[in-house]
Amino acid sequence: MKRKDPRTKAQQQAKKTRVEVPEYHLTPSVLGEDGSIQWPAPKRQIERAREIIREWHVFPSGKQTLIVPDKDADGLSSGAILRHTLKLLGLPAECIDVQLLSKGHTIHSDSEREQMAAHKPAYIFIVDHGSRSGPPVIDTPDTKTLIIDHHHATDSDFPKGSEHVTACFSPPVATSSLLTYEICEPLHQGVRDRCAWLCIVGTHGDLGNTLKWEPPFPDMREAMKRYTKKVLNDVVSLINAPRRTATYDVRSAWDALCETADPASVLKTPRLLAARAEVNAEVERCTHAAPKFSADGKVAVFRIRSEAQVHPVIATRWAGHLQSKALEIVMVANEGYLEGKVNFSCRIPRCARSRDPPVSIIEHLRYYASLTEPETDGSEVAETGSQEARKPLLERVGDDFARGHVQASGGIVDVAHFEELMRLMKVGEKLPKQAGESGSPAKQKKKPGIDSGQRNTLMGYFGKKDTAATSR
Repeated sequence: MKRKDPRTKAQQQAKKTRVEVPEYHLTPSVLGEDGSIQWPAPKRQIERAREIIREWHVFPSGKQTLIVPDKDADGLSSGAILRHTLKLLGLPAECIDVQLLSKGHTIHSDSEREQMAAHKPAYIFIVDHGSRSGPPVIDTPDTKTLIIDHHHATDSDFPKGSEHVTACFSPPVATSSLLTYEICEPLHQGVRDRCAWLCIVGTHGDLGNTLKWEPPFPDMREAMKRYTKKVLNDVVSLINAPRRTATYDVRSAWDALCETADPASVLKTPRLLAARAEVNAEVERCTHAAPKFSADGKVAVFRIRSEAQVHPVIATRWAGHLQSKALEIVMVANEGYLEGKVNFSCRIPRCARSRDPPVSIIEHLRYYASLTEPETDGSEVAETGSQEARKPLLERVGDDFARGHVQASGGIVDVAHFEELMRLMKVGEKLPKQAGESGSPAKQKKKPGIDSGQRNTLMGYFGKKDTAATSR
């Protein structure tokens, strides 16, 4: 006999209903200074970037051009597009160097700055690394530095002396590879034929393979037909794999992109195939960690320990599954990626992507870090002999906190700072009930107890029976 579903029709319908997420390309654009749509970046920034790319020939021979791309599919594809463009414009391949950062380092790390300076570059192109204010990338006055990016940053969030073009305030926000392609495509007629597939790979790497290439995005139907969408999406998976492994073998991914004009050949690279298998196994091992929630229910925190960079993958995976009216952020914290540090990635769950106002992970993280813990006996301050412990965590946590995008952010922080953040978020705790609250709505619907004023009692009933029996 078939069992009847105990849920009401409304409950059954709510279970089936999926959250409708607007198509990414339909994100409302903003207008530029001339009244036209400002996409993929402010017009003056794009024009200046093109000028710098075309200027390489004015420097004396022997000077190098240095490309410093980020480690993922978007960053590496951006760097490859730029490299191919420079070669098409006439710059010899031997005059183009690349620097791939070491595991856990940024372009602001002293060791990376020293290595960049060792190339003695006339130009440095920093691609897809995000940015923040600081000293010049290298201390050479005649070196020009151009930053191409799409991560959230204000005009003051760039190294001193650098120039930049950023897509972060020109929705729908383009990826760095798409921005680079849009900058370079008009510079030479061969860029489209050589680099369209790289633009697709990089963009799908950040925005997913369900993206629709419709205006304001460029028409990529020819490239999709030529190489097939399946091949290009498989390339994304393989290119992203080496930088997630414990060995952090980014060079193999860079070489695979730069040494071929046929993306199908990338799928046959043994090192990339082995790296993907390694990462998949580690994701499967770590993805079953149980979440704990912040007291306000807005953040689900998964804590894992892995030498591989699998925390962003797991965060993206859980963001597609977890559902709650209160949930706004999925956070996966990796305590084994860098010694003494916690690397964490945050994503907006599918159920919260259409919220109004939109969820900003960066604003949420900064809010939690600006809170202060309850006063103690003061022993911590007494032991340190400093007022540093009294400052909000946001002032102490460092520059690698709440970086990236408003929809996909994260950070790298000391273990002690991360534990403090967990306490500020009250992860694993429940908010105390407010006055007048009596529990969940389900419990409130339960039948009330016996009314003290009820007259129809058992004693009254039996008492009447006894009286009737006596009268007989």
